[in-house]
Amino acid sequence: MIQPLAVSLGDPAGVGPELIAEAWARREAERLLPFLVAGGAGVLREAAARRGIDLPVERIADPFDAAGVFARALPVLPAAADASYDPGKPGEDGAHLALASLELAATLVVERHALGLVTGPIAKAGLAAIGFAFPGQTEYVAEASRVPADDAVMMLAGPQLRTVPMTVHCPLAEVPARLSIPLIHRRVTIVARALERDFGIATPRIAICGLNPHAGESGRMGREEIEIIAPAIAALRADGIDATGPHPADTLFAPHKRGTYDVAVAMYHDQALVPLKALDFDQGVNVTLGLPIVRTSPDHGTAFDIAGKGIASPGAMIAAIRMAGEMAARRAQA
Repeated sequence: MIQPLAVSLGDPAGVGPELIAEAWARREAERLLPFLVAGGAGVLREAAARRGIDLPVERIADPFDAAGVFARALPVLPAAADASYDPGKPGEDGAHLALASLELAATLVVERHALGLVTGPIAKAGLAAIGFAFPGQTEYVAEASRVPADDAVMMLAGPQLRTVPMTVHCPLAEVPARLSIPLIHRRVTIVARALERDFGIATPRIAICGLNPHAGESGRMGREEIEIIAPAIAALRADGIDATGPHPADTLFAPHKRGTYDVAVAMYHDQALVPLKALDFDQGVNVTLGLPIVRTSPDHGTAFDIAGKGIASPGAMIAAIRMAGEMAARRAQA
């Protein structure tokens, strides 16, 4: 039996459903592994029709049926909730469907009924309003996988750049207090091991950004580089990890620098995401490292303003599905 990838729908009022439909329509040209969608059969049909895609949808009862169905129809495993398709107008029913889809898709992967998890974009505020207690899908998937939240590391990957934010969804004013030598050492170690296992890079080159302008300029613009970041890099190098820095972030992402490393580790959210989205917005993938399962997601949000208009690019969704398949294949060969 061939295991599929499991894709969660995301918010049905966002662009997720139409991009999933587009990915299935391009499955042969993009050479995508078979995938199923957790719930939302009606939403997928309507979203595809709005986009001008002739999408046959086939409900399945067993995830192992997906591979046999995939060539002729998009396989959908029914979830507990359902919702109407109302693009650009998120609501409570849609949030319940998004959550049910995420829970089902994650369970399939954790219980080894699917090779990897691809999560569609959600509206965090909508899920919070119905009791979702996690900052985002990454933290939910970490708990479902029984991994501490700090050991689930977000990496943004595109054709031109990979970046990792050391701190993620917190106010900028809190970042300095959250940084520590153990945090940097642990998370960069997870990144290095994941690049070896999931991306086939034998000796990953890891460039680590400073926090302050000009990487602190020898303490004149802050001492975090001297007291935290540089000692963490020294500890990583003592462990045999090819880590360099602290590098000034304003030069690290220049074209002549990007070929000198395999991943750039940033100290805060926008330091990592701004260059990635500037370079690879339509093909950027959010990958969760450090999990016992494969999890990817398109690196964009619900885009309610353009949902249902047929203009959202499917590039990041296709890239997320492809990357999940490639990671799963490498793990199977290990």
